Amino acid sequence: MYHLLNESPMLELALSLLEEGVKQLDTYAPFPGKKHLEKAVQHCLALLNLTLQKENLFMDLLRESQLALIVSPLEQLLQGINPRTKKADNVVNIARYLYHGNSNPELAFESAKILCCISCNSNIQIKMVGDFTHDQNVSQKLMAGFVECLDSEDTEEFVRVEEGSELEKKLAAIRHETRIHILNLLITSLERSPPNLALYLLGFELKKPISTTNLQDPGVLGCPRTCLHAILNILEKGTDGRSGPVAVQACPQLAELCYQVIYQLCACSDTSGPTMRYLRTSQDFLFSQLQHLPFSNKEYEISMLNQMSWLMKTASIELRVTSLNRQRSHTQRLLHLLLDDLPVKPYSDGEGGMEDENRSVSGFLHFDTATKVRRKILSILDSIDFSQEIPEPLQLDFFDRAQIEQVIANCEHKNLQGQTVCNVKLLHRVLVAEVNALQGMAAIGQRPLLMEEISTILQYVVGRNKLLQCLHAKRHALESWRQLVEIILTACPQELIQAEDRQLIIRDILQDVHDKVLDDEAAQELMPVVAGAVFTLTAHLSQAVRTEQKQPLVSGPAEAHYAFMLDSSFTSAPAAESQPVGFASIGDSSLHIILKKLLDFILKTGGGFQRVRTHLYGSLLYYLQIAQRPDEPDTLEAAKKTMWERLTAPEDVFSKLQRENMAIIESYGAALMEVVCRDACDGHEIGRMLALALLDRIVSVDKQQQWLLYLSNSGYLKVLVDSLLEDDRTLQSLLTPQPPLLKALYTYESKMAFLTRVAKLQQGSLELLRSGVIVRLAQCQVYDMRPEVDSHSMFGMRDPPIFIPTPVDRYRQILLPALQLCQVILTSSMSQHLQAAGQVLQFLVSHSDTIQAILRCQDVSAGSLQELALLTGIISKAALPGMLNELDVDVNEGSLMELQGHIARFQRQCLGLLSRFGGSDRLRQFKLQEDNVEGDRLSKKDEIELAMQQICANVMEYCHSFMQQNSPNLQNAVCLFTPSLSETVNRDGARQDTQVPVVPYWRLPGLGIIIYLLKQSASDFFSYYDSHRRSVNKLQNVEQLPPDEIKELCQSVMPAGIDKISTAQKCVLARRRLVKLINNRAKLLSLCSYIIETCLFILWRHLEYYLLHCTPMDSQDSLFASRTLLKSRRLQEPNLDFSRSGLAQVNQHDIDQLQSDAINAFGESLQKKLLDIEGLYSKVRSRYSFIQALVRRIRGLLRISRN
Repeated sequence: MYHLLNESPMLELALSLLEEGVKQLDTYAPFPGKKHLEKAVQHCLALLNLTLQKENLFMDLLRESQLALIVSPLEQLLQGINPRTKKADNVVNIARYLYHGNSNPELAFESAKILCCISCNSNIQIKMVGDFTHDQNVSQKLMAGFVECLDSEDTEEFVRVEEGSELEKKLAAIRHETRIHILNLLITSLERSPPNLALYLLGFELKKPISTTNLQDPGVLGCPRTCLHAILNILEKGTDGRSGPVAVQACPQLAELCYQVIYQLCACSDTSGPTMRYLRTSQDFLFSQLQHLPFSNKEYEISMLNQMSWLMKTASIELRVTSLNRQRSHTQRLLHLLLDDLPVKPYSDGEGGMEDENRSVSGFLHFDTATKVRRKILSILDSIDFSQEIPEPLQLDFFDRAQIEQVIANCEHKNLQGQTVCNVKLLHRVLVAEVNALQGMAAIGQRPLLMEEISTILQYVVGRNKLLQCLHAKRHALESWRQLVEIILTACPQELIQAEDRQLIIRDILQDVHDKVLDDEAAQELMPVVAGAVFTLTAHLSQAVRTEQKQPLVSGPAEAHYAFMLDSSFTSAPAAESQPVGFASIGDSSLHIILKKLLDFILKTGGGFQRVRTHLYGSLLYYLQIAQRPDEPDTLEAAKKTMWERLTAPEDVFSKLQRENMAIIESYGAALMEVVCRDACDGHEIGRMLALALLDRIVSVDKQQQWLLYLSNSGYLKVLVDSLLEDDRTLQSLLTPQPPLLKALYTYESKMAFLTRVAKLQQGSLELLRSGVIVRLAQCQVYDMRPEVDSHSMFGMRDPPIFIPTPVDRYRQILLPALQLCQVILTSSMSQHLQAAGQVLQFLVSHSDTIQAILRCQDVSAGSLQELALLTGIISKAALPGMLNELDVDVNEGSLMELQGHIARFQRQCLGLLSRFGGSDRLRQFKLQEDNVEGDRLSKKDEIELAMQQICANVMEYCHSFMQQNSPNLQNAVCLFTPSLSETVNRDGARQDTQVPVVPYWRLPGLGIIIYLLKQSASDFFSYYDSHRRSVNKLQNVEQLPPDEIKELCQSVMPAGIDKISTAQKCVLARRRLVKLINNRAKLLSLCSYIIETCLFILWRHLEYYLLHCTPMDSQDSLFASRTLLKSRRLQEPNLDFSRSGLAQVNQHDIDQLQSDAINAFGESLQKKLLDIEGLYSKVRSRYSFIQALVRRIRGLLRISRN
């Protein structure tokens, strides 16, 4: 070894002998001693081979021995200069022996083995390419040598060679091994960066960019016959007949490597274009190979599975590329082959498939069952056997079983394919050494028995290795099949597979794949791949069912416009029938079968396999989405139906499917509930999020509330609530400028979304109050860590939004769910409303600094307005002064005063918001915000507008509730607004552009704000109403809209890539945007209507008090009385400081001025507008309407002349 790893005379002699040998053999003439020379050369090559195999071990031993010897790797020494030719041609000389593969197969075999070994080094690869291509003649000769070796005809099963001597069988085996080594050389080289040896041998350009290569048949445009031609030749033999490629059966390992080389060429970005173009146009390779799938070769199952894997992966790339390049006929032809359930017609022309252009991808609806065949994609799945025989466990008499398992584990290593297997030779050496170490006569006597047991152990390990390799091959085949299915569903043009056919294909695949994996014998190792495939298939089934367009059943005058569904329409039936037949083409029964199989799969995973269940939860969510009613436009027409009509309306298909789904889920009982609830509380983050999302969906449709009952009775709800406190510290760490992973934030959002869903049910909100969810939120400190917002940087920001949200956005993602949960609990906890309000008030007080910062609203952005809208909604329901008297909690006087102080501050800040968002200042805020909107401008603008109206509506609700609560009668009304309409006069004057000073929040605002808000809301109402009608009209005639308008509508849904989608998809996006717009306008109309009614009520109560019951201060005779009244009112109501507000100084002049200003402000035009709103909207939405009554009362008050 030492002499061969140095530039020694021995190595020099071996290399000179190799050079001399190839020179003599190249003469092709007999010469004396030829046989001896060939034998000597063979021994030299074998020596080099052995050296290459053992050099690493030798170097390791040398290092450990610490001898002062220097050695170099043999592959580097072979790169040295040949002293006779003065060139570095040693490797070329070795490679030239391949040219003599027919006459001297042993030499070619040794040569291929050496080349395969040294090609693993990238640096040596580049040098070898230079050496091989330096001389044109040598280059051509070497190429011919490689091709000649690949072209040699021999099978793997040498037993079949019946006639002929042992020598011939031996030579056939050697030739076959040579081909295997050459293919391994190509595979190894293709993994290296270019230029590499494989590119040269496969005929690619090395002097120009590789992607510009134009591959041709041998002889065309001077193209030589390359290894690629030889590989294709091996694979195409037999494809014309029924039996399929000959190599698959005759030499399966060779065929497997050939398919792998083809796949690697197609998968590499540089070689993909030229290779696929050549395979498609000159060879029709993929179609001719795929039509013979699935291969059948039980004897060589592992090779057969790998062959199919590489072929399916190549087909996936072909489908993706032809779809991207819009080579429709090629894509369609392969889809026909894989998906049709009719026999494939023999194709005549080379292109093929052109005459099939108008035929649907599958002839599913032909009822002639005699002609039906199994779809190829399903036949391929059938050929993968999910069951796996496991070797019998070891029965040992002498060795200890646990120790043997440990030794086997120590002998494991990764083989060339990356599989972990046991090194049998090493294990044999270890066990024999153990036996040899035994002492004594008894050991010698038992040695034969011990050796027999070693033989048993080795047989067991060989069986176990085969099991591991077989499972690896099955997993590989299944992953390739899944990849092919996913490419067919996602990458191929949708219109190539009709909607009905798509659903049927997905149904068939889903049912088959479930049947295989639910079999008792199925190997658990394959479950993750199947779960991934089920997820993709269910997602596409959901999408296919939801987008299936059918004609609506009803086409009455009123419903004709709205009967279509936007993303889905399932209500239609065949023309002959009058009743709907359920969902889509596959029918409800098929959907129920799929649901049952999904639930069985979830239960089969048991306690482990949480990642597998993650995929299945995603699948179940997609499945349940099918029965979810799509967003329907609120056209304001629905309210015209009477209650009786709504109650007696027949059950629609969504409700029916939803009810049946729920019945199936409930039939699985506590076993399913336990698995989902456990995953929601513990385990991997993504698994928890999806389990929570699934619980959310099920609880929302569970009319019997079985799941809610289980959650609360088994303690899972309490665990989720208590975990909020555990999340607190992690969430605090997320508010640093450079946060750790955001996983905790997303888990928290999922948890809060689920708790909010539970809170929407009356029973759920009571359970949450019992679990102390709001007490937990009050204890969390993360809500107090509100980051400061630099308003200058906010408004000046023009950078594109980054993936990780800013600290402020992250804070809002934490705070908003908590506010939403409080709001929902306040709304739905009817019988326990006071208890809920008390807890929410504690939450507000415990985070009062944050609450006041939000109410100050320093920066105006979409996020801050959303915070404000939610917070004012909570305050209007929970932070009323009268609440303190009704709370049944024991608090001492100090705490009570503190609470009253907080409530008074919240109240003053809420009233202060009116002048910002209810008055003309709102326009300035809105313009300021418009300049600051990024990204999806239209949606953001809608959100901002909605939030501003919501804030006004909430503050008005607060005022209304406050007055109701604190005014026992009209004489003792509590007034929130001073009798001044000066703000209105200013604002309605000629100079509206001038900045009006905002009323400081510690002073009570005047009634002018209310009048202004009333006028503003009335004019807003009509603009929203017109916008709503226009959008409804557009929605009815989306197809007739001009292209520019459709494009504009699409851009707000999908900012980029609109030009690449089809017109039908643009219409779907335009519809989605219009529905969003209509529903946004409907919400705004509802808010405007509410604001108008509340403003009128407050205006009426104030005018009635000021004009009828108020005693002016300048009326001397009643001075004492008014002071007494004021004093008593102060005692009752410590929250309002009337002396500072100026309300106590109301004199006769103020009241007269109020009456005259009010007559002018509340004129005929405003009254007419308000009555029009009632006729247009309020009476349509509800049988009860207050606008007309309130207008009449206010008009009456203003006519009264005060004595």
